[in-house]
Amino acid sequence: MKYLSALLATSCLLSAVKAQWLETTIPLDSGSEPRALCWNSQNNKVYCANGGSASVTVIDGVTNQVITTVTAGDYPQALCYNPQNNKVYCANQNSGTVTVIDGAADSVITTVTTGGWPRALCYNPQDNKVYSANNGSTSSRTVTVIDGAADSVITTVTTGGWPAALCYNLQDNKVYSANDGSTSIDTVTVIDGATNQVITTVTVGDHPQALCYNPQNNKVYCASAGGGMTVIDGATDQVITTVGVGYYPFALCYNPQNNKVYCANWGSGVIVIDGATNQIITTVTEVRGPLALRYNPRNNKVFCADPGTRYVTVIDGATDQVLRTIEVGDGPCDFTWNQVQNRVYVANLRRSSISVLRDWAGGVEEMANGERRRAAGVTTVVRSLPQGTVAFDAMGRRVVNPKSGVYFVGEGSGAGGQGSGRMRKVVIQR
Repeated sequence: MKYLSALLATSCLLSAVKAQWLETTIPLDSGSEPRALCWNSQNNKVYCANGGSASVTVIDGVTNQVITTVTAGDYPQALCYNPQNNKVYCANQNSGTVTVIDGAADSVITTVTTGGWPRALCYNPQDNKVYSANNGSTSSRTVTVIDGAADSVITTVTTGGWPAALCYNLQDNKVYSANDGSTSIDTVTVIDGATNQVITTVTVGDHPQALCYNPQNNKVYCASAGGGMTVIDGATDQVITTVGVGYYPFALCYNPQNNKVYCANWGSGVIVIDGATNQIITTVTEVRGPLALRYNPRNNKVFCADPGTRYVTVIDGATDQVLRTIEVGDGPCDFTWNQVQNRVYVANLRRSSISVLRDWAGGVEEMANGERRRAAGVTTVVRSLPQGTVAFDAMGRRVVNPKSGVYFVGEGSGAGGQGSGRMRKVVIQR
């Protein structure tokens, strides 16, 4: 029994360490320069916009195999998914267009002409519209509104500045555009999602770069690279406060489980802000040069990328502690989350590859039939396994927090406690 306790303790420790790991790396063509990712929930596919090769790579969300490569416009820069019509939209910066891709057939449906340098996209589920932030010449400082069913331009909204980011307020059906340098004043344009009319313009800090929405408190956050994060009331569109997050914040994401906002500050780390009080909770200083964030709602974790390195940092959404740093490809710059397989995909700009990170916290995760064949002949009866122990059921599937029944636990070290190749049979009786 003492041996089993030590074994299970080791297994539990290994499972905690390996709760996130690099599952595989998907190579792309040399010079692809992957810049943006999105996930197709209907067909379980991942799409990667390749800035260097004017294409979009389509990946099977189950097998992680490349299905096909779709030709897009010059220098693809952003992606978004329309779940109502099962379409993927790709903003092509240099050609001033948006490529519309069929999510089932992975073929180009049409190409929509926008203003110059479309840089960001967002989707309005209430009115089935796609918005393109056009960051081009003075005459092209606009947001193009596209009909999600017909893929035709409904209207063009003038913003005054260079639109750098977009976000959607589901509660009030509004779209927010962060505009860099509007006549020397940096602003956020608020657009009515139903009428496409400008509701108001909100003055924010210098060089706004990122937006995110807090549905619990109905707030919009705008991070400005020149310093500070502006908090906007989603109902009145009035500035509530400005949070001193320092210079060079470039990305935001929201944690709905703990009502927190994460701000990736290139100079100081990841700053965590209370969504209710707008106060800074802490700063995760272990992360340097962060420029991209992604929240995993399944496991309440924040993934943070530093494009100047080869690493992704995983932060616990409850404690704001660093759980793990994972080596990926060179220049990680964007994420997407596959909720079916609970995988996080990372676009590696300088490596021309996509890293697939596995993240599990409960239930059956994957087939592992080979583990059952290596099981040792000794059976141990216990009342329970420690929380997080790596175990396999009789079908060879990995299970977390198993109930009563027969399971197999790895004896050795390594991924999942399987280093020695031996498995011990454990019967849980309650």
